[in-house]
Amino acid sequence: MIHTYEDALTWIHGRLRLGMKPGLARMEWMMERLGQPQKKIKAIHVAGTNGKGSTVSYIRNMLQEAGYRVGTFTSPYIETFNERISVNGKPITNDEIVTLLKVIKPLADELEGTELGGPTEFEVITAMALYYFGENPNIDFVIMEVGLGGKLDSTNVITPLVSIITSIGFDHMNILGDTIEKITGEKAGIIKQNVPVVSAVEQQEAIEVINAKAKETNSPIYQLGQDFFISDHQHKNGESFTLKAHQKTFHNLTIAMKGTHQVRNASLAVMTINILKNSGIVQIGDQELAAGLEKTKWIGRFEEISKKPLVILDGAHNPEGIKSLVDTIQAHLKGKEVHIIFSALHDKKLDTMIGQLEAVAHNLTFTTFDFPRAASSKELYENSSKGETIVTIDNWMEAVKSELDKVTAEQNSVLVITGSLYFISEVRGYLLSK
Repeated sequence: MIHTYEDALTWIHGRLRLGMKPGLARMEWMMERLGQPQKKIKAIHVAGTNGKGSTVSYIRNMLQEAGYRVGTFTSPYIETFNERISVNGKPITNDEIVTLLKVIKPLADELEGTELGGPTEFEVITAMALYYFGENPNIDFVIMEVGLGGKLDSTNVITPLVSIITSIGFDHMNILGDTIEKITGEKAGIIKQNVPVVSAVEQQEAIEVINAKAKETNSPIYQLGQDFFISDHQHKNGESFTLKAHQKTFHNLTIAMKGTHQVRNASLAVMTINILKNSGIVQIGDQELAAGLEKTKWIGRFEEISKKPLVILDGAHNPEGIKSLVDTIQAHLKGKEVHIIFSALHDKKLDTMIGQLEAVAHNLTFTTFDFPRAASSKELYENSSKGETIVTIDNWMEAVKSELDKVTAEQNSVLVITGSLYFISEVRGYLLSK
C-alpha cells in the first residue's frame, strides 16, 4: 500500500525495471478507465531534440502574465520529482503525489495482469499528470512536453490546440533511428488532424518530413524562417530580437535566458501564442506577452549559479546542446578563461561533444557520477585529444572544489559545469547547499 510520499516515489521509480515499452495501448487503457481526462484539457504539445523545456517555460510565463492558470508536464526534474507536474511553475505537493498514486496504482496492478503488461515509470507519471490536470477545473491550459520521440510517446494520447517541434538532432538514435528523416518521422508523430504545427527545425530533410505529415493531416504549418522571422538579434545581458509573425511584428522582445537557441525557442513560443490569440482562444496584450518572455527562467540552462566566482550550469547533454552552449560561451563570455567540468552518459556521441568543448575550454576536467549509464572519467578522456589542459577527477565533488578554487583565485575566469541533466541536478543541489 502507498501511505507516504516516500512510498510513492519508491513504487514509481520501481517501474524503471520494466524499461521502455513503446506504444500507446497501455496509456489508452488507463485513460479509458480514468474517464478520458486527456479530453478535458486544453493542451499544447511540445516535441524536439532540444529546447522543449525552455519553450514550455516561455509559453507558460506569457499565459500566466495574461492571467491564465497553466499546468505543465516536463522531464526530467532538476530539483524535486514533483516539478514534473506543476501549476503556474509551482510543483504539486507531496500529498497530491500520494493521492494521485492511490488512483493510478490499482490500475497499474490490474493492467499488469493483462496481455498489455504493466505500465512503465513514464506512463505512470504521464497518467498521473493527465488525471490531475483533467480533474482540476481551475487550470486553463496544459503544456505537455514529450518524453522521447513523439509518435509512440505516452503523452501522445492528447489532441492539442497546437503541436510544436523545437529542433531535430542525433540523440536516442538506438530508439528513434539513425537518420534525420527517421528521427523527424518519430517526432512528427505528434501532429494531429487539423491541428496547427509550429516548427523551428533547421535541416531541409526534416522540414520536408514535417511538411509531408502536416499535409497528410491537413494541419496548418508555421516554419521558422519561412512563415515567421527573427531579425535585429542582439546579445545583451540576455538577448533582444524582433519577430515577424503573420501580419504582426513584435519589436524589441527581450529574454533573460542567453543564447541564439533561446531566441529560437522564444520565437516558437510567441508564434504559438499568436496562433491561439488569432483563433480567439487566448486574450493577451503585447505588453503581457513581452513581460512573460522577459521573466522566463529555466534552471540548469546557462544558469548563473554564482556571480563571484562566476559559475554557470548548463545541461547540454547531446551534440546539438553542446554546440548551443559553445555558441553562447563565445557570445557572452568573450575574453574570459573558461574552465569546464564535463560528465555525460556513455551512450551519447562523446567524441563530438568533447571536441566542441575543447575548442573553447582553457582547461577541461572530466568526472563521473553515480548513475547506471554514466560514462567513466577515463572513457571521456579516451574520447578527447588528451591534451595537457585535460584532466580527470573521478569524484565530482573534488572536481568542483578544485575548479572553484582556481576561478576564485583568477579574476577573469569562469567555471562552466555541463553534461547530463542528471549530473547537473546533483551538482546544483550540492552548490546551493554550500
